[in-house]
Amino acid sequence: MKKIILSIEGMTCSACSNGLEKYLNKQKGIKNASVNLVMSTASIEYDDNLTISDLEKFVANAGFKSLGKADLTKEDKKVNGYPFIIFGILALLLMYISMAHMINLPTLKYLDQHMYPINYSVTLLILTIPFIIFGFDIIKNGYKNFIHKMPNMDTLVTLGIIASLGYSIFSLIMIIKGKIHYVENLYFESIAFVIYFVKLGRFIDQRAHAKTKDAIKDLVRVTPEYAKIKVNDEVKEITIDEVKKGDILICYAGDKIAVDGKVVSGQTHTDESFITGESKPVKKSKGDNVIAGSINYDGVIEYKADKIGKESTISQIVNLVVEATNTKAPIAKEADKICTYFVPIIMFISLLTFIIHLIINHSLIDALNFFVSVLVVACPCALGLATPLAIVVSQGICAKNGILIKSSEILELASKVNVVVFDKTGTLTNGNITISKVYNYSNYKEDKLLSILGSIESHVTHPIAKSVINYLDKQKIAYEKCVNVETIEGMGIKAKLDSKEYYAGSSKIVKKLNIDNEHMKDEKELLNEGCTIIYIIQNREILGLIGLKDTERKESKKVIDRLNNLNIVTIMLTGDNENVAQKVGKSLGIKSVIASALPNDKIKVINTLKENGNIVAMVGDGINDAPSLVSSNIGISISGATDIATSSADVILMNENLNSILNLIYISKKTLTNIKQNLFWAFIYNICMVPIACGIFSKWGVTINPMLASLAMIISSTFVAFNSLRLKRIKLKGE
Repeated sequence: MKKIILSIEGMTCSACSNGLEKYLNKQKGIKNASVNLVMSTASIEYDDNLTISDLEKFVANAGFKSLGKADLTKEDKKVNGYPFIIFGILALLLMYISMAHMINLPTLKYLDQHMYPINYSVTLLILTIPFIIFGFDIIKNGYKNFIHKMPNMDTLVTLGIIASLGYSIFSLIMIIKGKIHYVENLYFESIAFVIYFVKLGRFIDQRAHAKTKDAIKDLVRVTPEYAKIKVNDEVKEITIDEVKKGDILICYAGDKIAVDGKVVSGQTHTDESFITGESKPVKKSKGDNVIAGSINYDGVIEYKADKIGKESTISQIVNLVVEATNTKAPIAKEADKICTYFVPIIMFISLLTFIIHLIINHSLIDALNFFVSVLVVACPCALGLATPLAIVVSQGICAKNGILIKSSEILELASKVNVVVFDKTGTLTNGNITISKVYNYSNYKEDKLLSILGSIESHVTHPIAKSVINYLDKQKIAYEKCVNVETIEGMGIKAKLDSKEYYAGSSKIVKKLNIDNEHMKDEKELLNEGCTIIYIIQNREILGLIGLKDTERKESKKVIDRLNNLNIVTIMLTGDNENVAQKVGKSLGIKSVIASALPNDKIKVINTLKENGNIVAMVGDGINDAPSLVSSNIGISISGATDIATSSADVILMNENLNSILNLIYISKKTLTNIKQNLFWAFIYNICMVPIACGIFSKWGVTINPMLASLAMIISSTFVAFNSLRLKRIKLKGE
């Protein structure tokens, strides 16, 4: 199964995106397709026997054009605003000629509709032709989508234009034949204004769409175009495309890191705020990873190119964000269902309106006026844009603040979270565990005992194991690699070293091996001090007991307090022992602490919480907590920038700051409120305007003509666009 995101040209409203999505999902070999109107993309999962050319043919058959694989580095086509000034002046001239006499303004003698009706009519037609050319893309798209049985907003407008133009040309012919009273039945100025307003609205929408993508595009722009490479003690400047894996690059103070890599010499501080949202400089020295686009503050470093092109952190982030915007939140799916039926229903209502007015009033001109007004006033765009615009803006805000969300569904669901479950080590605590006490019961020297422990732990990715290795490296204690390494779930590790069998783990491993433990007093002492313990066992003999201490994250207490104030239940779920867990839980204000939990126990706890009707977010380190992250409604990973690709979570906190959980919930609530506002406006607008356009209130003098109808339609979609953009001004609460 393959996956690709194609850039699509020709989508103008939600009916277009919904129609294309529906069409693609019907094609053989396509497992799933999701179309995003705002990003103008189609995310497609397809069988290996299909090619990109096949997919592009499907897109073409649906009436649209594929521009190839989506690339955010390319600038969007900028629409020139000058034609709108020219056509605006032309539209005012057209209005003056056709309506000056109605408000007692001076009229042009040879264009007077009563004295020179033919001159008047032909002039209106000549002035309308440029508008028809200007809006020919609307007519073309409207016709094309009608033929493909996917009617959209362009189809509604096209039907109105054709009906008005046809009747106006018929009236012109009758005027030429001498039937002067037909001069009152011309719709040329309405055609011009409808086209002008629709095009203007589309121009405004396009500008708004571009602004919604700014935050995502900012990520693409952070990487520099050039890199400085060191060759034979000479520094040369090359383009990013010329950089190869393994190249030794150099970065001076004030420059940007060109590609992801590892420092080989030098020391500096870098600004990684574009990824993590944290403005605090990060110290970098030999062995540390550096990220493309980060700014070198105050030193000179040499670094080895590690991840380039699509493998880079930035590329992974952009792909995650773009893929997330191509998924649909439940509220968006409901709006899409409505939009699917919206255009056909409006077409039916307009036709029914035409027939009823023709029967009641016996006036073709009145019936046509109501028919066109209904077609033009209806605004499927407002409904279709209500959700995706807000989602794209919010995804960008999250990405800029170090919160990567893998699907739009999660962005909606986060607002409903009422239980947050935390792992302890590396989540509520820093994970910077250090060895605080060693009980040596063996004949080995302490360094040898710790070397054995390092040999075993070097095969594990858990924060405790990493901390042990870091401690040994700092103490310059060497260790070898073990063989036949086996993880004993929730207990420890089994391995062979020099043909001897070793175990390292918690007191559970001692019980599992049925070893008579004579060192319970030492264990209890360590636990009372708040230490995590590791037993080292050789051939069923306890060699030593190690006590390790961790420190709480500085923001943990404040985050727990804020979650409690939001009436969100907080739970600590850890594999650590009861004593240590309770001590940390009490210190942080977590009332519910579940300790000594194996991975399967964690899954059971989360499933029980979900079965009781809770929306559960699980926060863990992203690797060891993978099963419980997947089991929860929302899995949140406290991951470093280089762990993006391997994380199994729904949300990745790039800055490793728990405040981001509060920010996620806050952004989610603001986004959902914004979407509901957009949908409310879109529904109310259509519920109010369509009946008015139908002429239901005409007895009381409340009507709307096609010109005002097109203007009202613009106002509706523009309101939704700019209301969504208000999300860019969100002030995050978690600090």
